[in-house]
Amino acid sequence: MIAILDFGGQYTRLIARRLRELGVYTEILPPDVSAERLRGLQPGGLVLSGGPASIYDQGAPRADPGILGLGVPVLGICYGMHWLAQQEGGVVERAQQQEYGKAELTSYGGDLFQGIEGEFVAWMSHGDSVVQLPQGYAVSAATRDTPVAAFERPAARRYGVQFHPEVVHTPKGTQVLDNFASLAGLQRDWNNDQILDRLIAEVRERVGSDRVLLAVSGGVDSSALALLLARAIGPQLTAVLVDHGLLRLGEREQVEASLSALKVPLVTVDARETFLRALAGVSDPEQKRKIIGREFIAAFSQEARLRGPFRYLAQGTLYPDVIESAGGAGSSGIKSHHNVGGLPEDLDFELLEPFRHLFKDEVRELAALLGLPDTLRLRHPFPGPGLAVRVLGEVTAERLDLARRTDDIFISALREFGLYDQVWQALTVLTDLRSVGVMGDHRTYSYTVALRAVTSVDGMTADWARLPDDFLNTVANRIVSQVHQINRVVYDISTKPPSTIEWE
Repeated sequence: MIAILDFGGQYTRLIARRLRELGVYTEILPPDVSAERLRGLQPGGLVLSGGPASIYDQGAPRADPGILGLGVPVLGICYGMHWLAQQEGGVVERAQQQEYGKAELTSYGGDLFQGIEGEFVAWMSHGDSVVQLPQGYAVSAATRDTPVAAFERPAARRYGVQFHPEVVHTPKGTQVLDNFASLAGLQRDWNNDQILDRLIAEVRERVGSDRVLLAVSGGVDSSALALLLARAIGPQLTAVLVDHGLLRLGEREQVEASLSALKVPLVTVDARETFLRALAGVSDPEQKRKIIGREFIAAFSQEARLRGPFRYLAQGTLYPDVIESAGGAGSSGIKSHHNVGGLPEDLDFELLEPFRHLFKDEVRELAALLGLPDTLRLRHPFPGPGLAVRVLGEVTAERLDLARRTDDIFISALREFGLYDQVWQALTVLTDLRSVGVMGDHRTYSYTVALRAVTSVDGMTADWARLPDDFLNTVANRIVSQVHQINRVVYDISTKPPSTIEWE
């Protein structure tokens, strides 16, 4: 296997995912894992991840220097490259020309670039750069602004890249990782069947004879988890759908019908009034998420008392949720998620999150193995806090109704035009902006709705979807014609990063 030392980078799990796609088993470990422990794991290679810190920051994460004595190939990415360079006697300084986004390699070669030809576009995100190579190292790639975009010491099988080969915006980056795996001489025998078998075994071992309460939303994550747990522990599972009033149009009925067809026993809790009262007057998005998380736990605690006892609360938490909530060592917080880090200290359950280390597309692949129909498996992601984070400002019944109706118009039109499966996620955002308009020769002063549609593989990075002009025109006309409180529709053309997919 390849051990990945996590220096807190947002893309660390993506490195693992790319290598797993190449058939290589990976494990992610904290940056200060001891060389002794690593030696016991017998890795075939080490990857040092990127991270938000500068190598010179006080408290910046450090690795045990002894890891370089294990005699296995080492690949440093971004911050990991800086640590490797400094450890080996090189010099890292604040770059005069910092790079963020796409950059083209003006030259490249060496072990990591074997078999790669033509233009090489790389995704950069760094403020520091290697300005003096360690002894025995040679430059293997450069860009216009970064003379040392990659280096290598082939005799010791040590390599570093300033760019991020793991993201989709580095199109040939997977070949770089493939070359590194080949240099390590590793077997390529990791696959979805093994992942599924491992998850089932881990659930059975941890749960034993105890009972599990599952939070169901109807999306692919919780639906796949329901099937996984049903296969692993059978009657020990109780699935609960909390209708918090933040669902999309007709969603509660769709979820109940879908899970019933899959023979998953489901209990529905009507908590719409409770959630709306708790959110009254709240505009701050972080506070919304915390309140929703609190009310979720309260609802499940009550249900557990009625139907319990339960030892575990299962959630379909994915790794992008974790890292955006700063759930990884040294990572930088972006936004909290209702199911990550917002649970009370006196929680009556132990959390069970089998998908915590997986990405959306990995869960979809597992869902196919579990027999989940494509109507659920390929459904667009929907945030746990629901429409509350798609209504900017205060959440009221009236404003939720506007968000629900505009969302239905947008999603229905995507299906009608055959575009639904061409985008990774689509949504509408009811902004708290009002503007002047004219309807039927009368002045209006109404809300603005933003349309958002992105293409992505895993949700870690995303590009805005180039939807046809006639489609956008149709959607905009339908929204202002059918939802009279809306008089302006805009289309969001931001990428992730720097933006997130959801607005809140």
